[in-house]
Amino acid sequence: MSSYYLVGARVVLANDVLNDASVLIEDDKIVAIDPVSSGRAQEISLKGQVLIPGVIDLHCDALEKEVEPRPNVRFPTDFAVAQADRRNASAGITTIFHAISFANEELGVRNNDFAASVARAVHQWNTHALIDNRVHCRYEVTDPTAPALLLELMDADQMHLLSVMDHSPGQGQFKDLAAFRDYLSRTYKHSEAELDALVEKKIAQGNGAMERIRLLIDAAKRKGIRIASHDDDTAEKVTTLHEMGVGISEFPINLAAASAAHSRGMSTIFGAPNILRGKSQSGSMRALDAIVAGVADCLCADYHPAALLSSVFRLPQLTDISLPAAVRLVSSNPAHAAGLEDRGEISVGKRADLVSVVELNGLAQASRVFSNGRPVFEAHFHG
Repeated sequence: MSSYYLVGARVVLANDVLNDASVLIEDDKIVAIDPVSSGRAQEISLKGQVLIPGVIDLHCDALEKEVEPRPNVRFPTDFAVAQADRRNASAGITTIFHAISFANEELGVRNNDFAASVARAVHQWNTHALIDNRVHCRYEVTDPTAPALLLELMDADQMHLLSVMDHSPGQGQFKDLAAFRDYLSRTYKHSEAELDALVEKKIAQGNGAMERIRLLIDAAKRKGIRIASHDDDTAEKVTTLHEMGVGISEFPINLAAASAAHSRGMSTIFGAPNILRGKSQSGSMRALDAIVAGVADCLCADYHPAALLSSVFRLPQLTDISLPAAVRLVSSNPAHAAGLEDRGEISVGKRADLVSVVELNGLAQASRVFSNGRPVFEAHFHG
């Protein structure tokens, strides 16, 4: 049995902060907070640091860059997953949902066969992993070929979260055709002729999208897989998807959509990079505005895992929310959204996913990370 006695930290609980407190870990569980005795546990001093629950990230597509850091330059999937595992642990993330897109050879590595191989690589690596790696399958609804493959992943228990997304021009993230073409041209270097063909094909394949969405949502519900919608832009769209069984709204475009999702009890997700940069990359609603309006439930890494801790510790300076409220955005709230009730809080009986944080020149950094009771990352900073 392994046991650790973490002492001297400011411990962030669900609704409170304990100063100069201690936490006792035995095996994979938190067994006591400020215990009378630590037994024979290994004592670790966290004086001057803040102890928070391990970060739970419901949406991060950074793995795609690990696989393909430059256009048409690809690393083996097992190598990419292993490197992502280490990067996420160092960022204080103890549960990660790798967002993998199924978009019919539309966007870089976002094609179905390759996406499925990445999903399987995540599943296979988990026996060696530092943290809990999970798969978030993103289905582009204009793709008629992906559902069969996604159903296979569900049946093999290699999918943990499903989201439905529509990147067609004229709605959602791409408010008009020009925005859609500009993004593809800048990001994936498509020629004008390639863009013309892609737009024509995408619009044509919109036929039958709703039937495919229903098929996948019904299958996910039978498997107990949580379901998200992506880039919701109207209250009407939110209502339709919620009635179909969607419980999470990722990156709602505006306040109306975010408010509609929140009022229906859906968990809303916004990007942590949006907090640090002060704006959305696509010109949509700012995450900070959603938090101030009380319609943001979770923050995710989106494309930059290191942004999560920095955003959480910056929020109490930018808004009137408390540190526990900021921490809930990356811990208990995403845990609840994903149905992971065994983690997300520093409380007795919960899984021992913990992160000690130091602030250096106002920048929050993970100094120690425990995943399922195991020490998986440690850094010693100067000064």
